[in-house]
Amino acid sequence: MNQDTIKIKRALISVSNKEGIVDLAKSLNELGVEIISTGGTFKTITEAGVPAMEISDFTSFPEMMGGRVKTLHPLVHGGILGLRDEHAQVAEENNIKWIDLVVVNLYPFSETIQKPDVTDEMAIENIDIGGPTMIRSAAKNIGWCGVVIDPADYTPLLDELKSGGLTFETRRVLSAKAFGHTASYDTIIHNYFKQEKFSEDFSLTYKKHYDLRYGENPHQDAAVYIEPNNTENNLLNAKIHQGKQLSYNNLNDADGALATLQEFTEPSCVVVKHANPCGVATGKNITEVFKQAYNADAMSAFGGVISINRPCTTEIAEEIIKVFAEIVLAPSYEEGSLEILAKKKNMRVLELGEMKPIENKQETKYINGGLLVQDIDTKVTTESDLKVVTEKQPSKEEIDTMLFAWKVLKHVKSNGILTAKNNVTLGIGPGQVSRVDAVDIAISKSGDKIQDSILASDAFFPFRDSIDKIASTGIKTIIQPGGSIKDEEVIQACNEHDIAMVFTGARCFKH
Repeated sequence: MNQDTIKIKRALISVSNKEGIVDLAKSLNELGVEIISTGGTFKTITEAGVPAMEISDFTSFPEMMGGRVKTLHPLVHGGILGLRDEHAQVAEENNIKWIDLVVVNLYPFSETIQKPDVTDEMAIENIDIGGPTMIRSAAKNIGWCGVVIDPADYTPLLDELKSGGLTFETRRVLSAKAFGHTASYDTIIHNYFKQEKFSEDFSLTYKKHYDLRYGENPHQDAAVYIEPNNTENNLLNAKIHQGKQLSYNNLNDADGALATLQEFTEPSCVVVKHANPCGVATGKNITEVFKQAYNADAMSAFGGVISINRPCTTEIAEEIIKVFAEIVLAPSYEEGSLEILAKKKNMRVLELGEMKPIENKQETKYINGGLLVQDIDTKVTTESDLKVVTEKQPSKEEIDTMLFAWKVLKHVKSNGILTAKNNVTLGIGPGQVSRVDAVDIAISKSGDKIQDSILASDAFFPFRDSIDKIASTGIKTIIQPGGSIKDEEVIQACNEHDIAMVFTGARCFKH
């Protein structure tokens, strides 16, 4: 393979995104590069005074079928793919002229399918065929050809050409980027047209958003990637008013806070530490709700993420700066609140915009050798789903709090137990290998507020031992999925201790 620096004598330019293309064409022309171009690109650069040859003149074959066939021609692909040291005679015999540089980007398929009125016909017409073929041809022939798909690379390209030519190292980098581009393009098309939720081939594509200082620990490299055309209100599109760029752990914790917050429409506050909720409250007054959520477990909340689903007022801001928080999330900030929060200059303050419920999407988790894929848990448990299985009946207030607690528990690592009263969490026991241990932690964190509270368990109680432990605390009601072979034993224990218990019929594990 040729690894020498190559001179660029002829370039083929065909771009959907015209950003910077006139300046590039002018500079190439000044460097003595002959330009071949197509359709709208040819019109754009020639109207700007840059001489170019239209592709149909280069191939002596007209564009046809509404532009579907124009670059799929031996003179084009022979010129791109030919090995200059092996195929020179064949090229001469077939009047093939070498093409040393391909500057191509693709029809906007991804942007098209984001339109609310998109049809399959519109999507299909925005599937580029000639473009990916030229890109892949040039990317394959890195010994003799350069390929550029990103306008951000125009200036570095020109700087290198002015210094003598295109080096092999640069051609290799551009080739890898080009193959990544076409792979991403095809993946988006595949995911748009596939019919099965879990198709035979499962493909993902993301674009690097930015590098992170490190991962979970300083010795781990990390970066954050964003979905193509991600325009939703989320962390990666949030407006950062102050503070350093979010770290790997910051993003993970803040995403957990936002996911929990999206469970609620009423004024709510979620405080998260180490990816687990440690305090959650709902109510009518967002300032009081914040105080209740933070004070539910103030020790754990220290240095955590504070998220609210109502505008941050000056009143809330004054309360927030009394505590230590890494991140504050809110849909918006009322006048004067940002100035108050700025007193804590190291605290990250993010504006999310309108908050919407969690969408029914798929989530993935990498394991050695593969990928786990599942639907996000968007199940909403309502009062009609609850089955009272004990002699004692829960009150309406207790039912409301149980449903509140169940929404929070969906976002607590399993085994998870939480206690709550009046739509405020009291104690949360997350991520224990023993359900009894999770019960102990939740009760311990509840303190003396536990009297007349409810307890929620993300999966069934396998034995009555946890119920016997709960009985001495003042907890009056339990919500759990049910489904254990020992359910009758657990129900009997509740009846003995005058505790009401309801089954949801569905668990809410989060691993």
